[in-house]
Amino acid sequence: MRLLIIGSFLLFQVQLFAQELNCQVSIITDAKLEVTSVEQEIFQQLEQTIYELMNNTQWTKDKFTVEERINCNLQLQISEIPSSGVYSGSLQIQSSRPVFNSSYNTTLFNFQDDDLLFNYSRNAILVYAPNQFRDNLTSVLAFYAYFILGMDYDSFSLKGGTKYFNEAQQIVSNAQTSGFPGWKSNEKNRQNRYWLVDNALHELFSPLRECNYEYHRNGLDKLYDDMDAGRNGVYTGISKLLKVTATRPNSVNVLNFIQAKSNELKNLYETAEVKEKNEIVNVLKRVDPTNSSKYQEILE
Repeated sequence: MRLLIIGSFLLFQVQLFAQELNCQVSIITDAKLEVTSVEQEIFQQLEQTIYELMNNTQWTKDKFTVEERINCNLQLQISEIPSSGVYSGSLQIQSSRPVFNSSYNTTLFNFQDDDLLFNYSRNAILVYAPNQFRDNLTSVLAFYAYFILGMDYDSFSLKGGTKYFNEAQQIVSNAQTSGFPGWKSNEKNRQNRYWLVDNALHELFSPLRECNYEYHRNGLDKLYDDMDAGRNGVYTGISKLLKVTATRPNSVNVLNFIQAKSNELKNLYETAEVKEKNEIVNVLKRVDPTNSSKYQEILE
């Protein structure tokens, strides 16, 4: 009976607490890429291996219930197989968080990494070890796990994700001499992992992190109780981005944030007063002038 009670307690604990991420993984291949049945089998195994790394690794010391896990998606697109066991392509990363008192989930992070190059062999296991560079794929995945955590924690408390951005930056540092793309400041692609986390932690981008908090915690999370107060929080958050674009126009972090919110903002301001619509559209056009026509739709 005692063993039964202990077993039931342990089962309860497993059900009560979970790892931080609820990550869905998919692998696709370019239509022009000829994939053998063996390679297809390897991709299926790789998909499961990535799933296990993302969902079974304990990335923080915090306890998450199953319902509190961060929903995210990874889509790995294989475009080339330069040699046996070597793959290149891109990785699309998306994460979201729930809005208080609603069934709605808002996108926090939506980014495409075009610098993906990695080695993988049949039956290989991906295991993340802090402060070590074991293989490029594990480091890339761990980097985005921590970046997702940083964005999520920042949306709930002001700069609450700092330690996770620091972890992501440490992964960048460990990968500097690996020879794989995406980890250095002087690469042709200025929208790589190095700049993504360097910007996140740079003091010049502090208003963006303030925006993340203001937009979600004092904006979207307030909509249920007070629509006007919620929209005011959203506007206050977005306005903070003007400080960043004044010194760093077209930065990947700001554009990534604002473009992930464009459709959401259109829906949010659909019933707003004309004055409110004009105010938010003017700010959006200054932050992201390239997509001015899209933001103009808010006024229609």
